[in-house]
Amino acid sequence: MSKTNTLLAEKKAEPAWDLELSAKHKLLDFNLKELIQYRDLIWLFIKRDFATQYKQTILGPIWYIVQPLVTTVINTFIFGNLAKIGTDGVPYLLFYFAGTMLWTFFTNSLNASAGTFSNNQAIFSKVYFPRLAVVISNLASTILKLLIQFACLVVFWIYYLIIGQKVFPSPLALLFPFLILWIGLLGTGMGMIISSLTTKYRDLNHLLGFGLNLAMYITPVVYPLSEAPAKFSWLFYLNPVSAPIELFRIWFYGAGYVPPLMTLLSLGMTLLFLFIGLILFNRNERTFVDVI
Repeated sequence: MSKTNTLLAEKKAEPAWDLELSAKHKLLDFNLKELIQYRDLIWLFIKRDFATQYKQTILGPIWYIVQPLVTTVINTFIFGNLAKIGTDGVPYLLFYFAGTMLWTFFTNSLNASAGTFSNNQAIFSKVYFPRLAVVISNLASTILKLLIQFACLVVFWIYYLIIGQKVFPSPLALLFPFLILWIGLLGTGMGMIISSLTTKYRDLNHLLGFGLNLAMYITPVVYPLSEAPAKFSWLFYLNPVSAPIELFRIWFYGAGYVPPLMTLLSLGMTLLFLFIGLILFNRNERTFVDVI
């Protein structure tokens, strides 16, 4: 056999690889095609989150409704009946339920992505798959939970329409999916930043819950922007969650007002946090197992 034929035979004998893994060298080196290939894994992660969170419970997914509903009742008693804080004419149940629902969605998105590295350390260290698959599945899970709560809110909203309450939505209510994506990406972007930093600085885990509790009071969750003192308005411009929550009430209830600059700043900060979060996440996923 000639040398050429020998080389051709050896080349044919080499295995044909279906998938080739290589180190990432760029800050924004994301393989979207690879994420699509792992869509079944993302779906399994989503089902895992639903199955494990309320496993062996009597009410099951109904807890998604019970928690904001109980919070709404408490807020109605404290801020509506005792403190007498106005709601721009919106019924207490609709006003507080919407604020609680959207704030919970934001905090769940943030907390889920903030725990990406620490909560999945065991599986990340054993098998390869795109780490963003976990982030995407977390966001999808929180969106599904939000939709369950939103369905409950629609029932209340229809009831108030029937009894003659003036809670008429505007055509902009059709942009609700955009609003969901806006808040979800904001929480996810901030969470990825925190997740990347907490691999080295564990103190952030303790500050996160404390900080979110404080941040709720500078967010129009239990009061409208119209009730906030003008001298503190700058806080709401710096808080990117304020605009989408108030916009929801404008779109669905026809009450409230958001300055255009506040909306633009919120959208800008959402894109900025998401961009920084993706860069830090992409860089940190290479070495976090050696640090955490």
